[in-house]
Amino acid sequence: MDSEKPRQKMTIKSWLALFILAISTFTIVTTELAPVGLLTPIAEGLHSSESAIGMTVSLYAWVGALSALFASVFLGNVAKKRLLLVLTVVLMMSNVLAATVDTYNVLLSARILGALAHGAFWAMIGVTAVAIVPARYIGTATSIVFGGVSAASVFGVPISNYIGIHFGWRQAFWLMATLSVVAFVGITVLVPQITSKSAIGLDALKSVLKSSTLWKIYSATLLAVTAHFAAFTYIEPWLHTQSLLTAAFIPAVLFVYGIAGLAGNFLTGVLIDKYLKMTVALSVLLICAVLITLGLSGSSLSAAYILSAMVIWGVAVSGIFVGFQTWVLRMAEDKTFPASALYVSFFNIAIGIGASVGAWMVSSFSVPLLYIVAGTAIGLSVLLVAIVPASLTAKHSHVEKSYEPN
Repeated sequence: MDSEKPRQKMTIKSWLALFILAISTFTIVTTELAPVGLLTPIAEGLHSSESAIGMTVSLYAWVGALSALFASVFLGNVAKKRLLLVLTVVLMMSNVLAATVDTYNVLLSARILGALAHGAFWAMIGVTAVAIVPARYIGTATSIVFGGVSAASVFGVPISNYIGIHFGWRQAFWLMATLSVVAFVGITVLVPQITSKSAIGLDALKSVLKSSTLWKIYSATLLAVTAHFAAFTYIEPWLHTQSLLTAAFIPAVLFVYGIAGLAGNFLTGVLIDKYLKMTVALSVLLICAVLITLGLSGSSLSAAYILSAMVIWGVAVSGIFVGFQTWVLRMAEDKTFPASALYVSFFNIAIGIGASVGAWMVSSFSVPLLYIVAGTAIGLSVLLVAIVPASLTAKHSHVEKSYEPN
């Protein structure tokens, strides 16, 4: 298409646009997870229980899943850049409200407001990344943009926790509000106007649901992400079972895992455009091996052994997160928005199911058994990965899009 010619080469502005979108994903994911590191101070500040504050995270995930579907049906005809800016403002308002609340009910309202923006934003941001780069850079663009998710996992929650302890929990939400402003300015200046031909509405959503290929990717995502979060939610209790690992060393192990996740994002970005299917399959098998090994190895593993396992797990999980997202965008043809929205919904549902299943297994059985079951489940997802084509035919391998000048 003639309209694509100006974008056949990556410009400095294109790379900067991807970077600002990564800051946006960092902000929305840190906003989602911030209460995890602030349960006690928020509970004390609002005279509520820690479990009640924890529910604001669960509710956020479920509302976010519904928000993504709602956006794909009703907001697809809104200009992408304009919608991103509006959603960023809503996210900022959510964080400002959370920073100034005096009651639990108002905090819950602030979280619901943020979740409404979260789901729609996440569904939109992958489509936006695809639209501002040439087709051969889709995987790289996705890995950069969703690198913000890994960064939030590594730095977002610990930073929120540190701010909450030393400056007060409200300041953590003020930080998120400030980052929302930074994202707003960056999107305004760097992200081009995009007019996408992605199909919208209920008919488009139904069409996506009729795609056997996308259903296989969604099913693999649901299985793999559920298994991962079931295991990862209880990584700290598992580490405490290790007799040779001191409690003081556990934060270092988790930090190493997070840094490995960031490295995995970089590695995935290098490989995924040429080797998408192999990258996802290898990532799944590596996590399968790690979880089953950890579940079977007993309670006397050395620190070096545990660190090695965490590095492999951290690197490989990036291949899953970025890989499935890229695969959906690659196979969706002219339905990138509803296809991406469904992916976001399945991802958030998997987080909720994973945490719930993990809680049940730990209370009824044990953490090691949970790891064995989770490893087996994530390994089974490779069967679905094996039967999904790596890409569409050359005739249909690009997403139609056009551009307007800023």
